[in-house]
Amino acid sequence: MAKSIKIRARLKGDVTTVKCLITHPMETGLRKDSKTGELIPAHFINEVAAEHGGNTVMSANWGVGVSKNPYFSFTFKGGAKGDEVKISWQDNKGNSDSRAEQIK
Repeated sequence: MAKSIKIRARLKGDVTTVKCLITHPMETGLRKDSKTGELIPAHFINEVAAEHGGNTVMSANWGVGVSKNPYFSFTFKGGAKGDEVKISWQDNKGNSDSRAEQIK
C-alpha cells in the first residue's frame, strides 16, 4: 500500500505534535458483503510505530475497533526543526507501509 500515510509534524516550544492519517479499510471480519451476503474477511492494522532519531517515540497495538482510514495524533519532546519523524504500520495480512516527514 504505497503512500498510505499523511504526516504533519510541528514544533512548538520544546514539544513536537505529530498528526497522521492512514488510508486503510480496517475491516472487522464481522461485516457482510451487501451483494453476496458473505462475511468480508478481517483486514486491519495491528501495529503502528513512530521513530525520531533512531528511538521509538510512540507505539500502538490496534485491533478491529479502529475505524476506516484512522487518524491519530501524539506529542513528544526532543525534536528539532528539520528532524525526521518516521511513521510505520503493519496489518494482520502482512502488508506494511512507512513514511518520514520533517518537523516544521
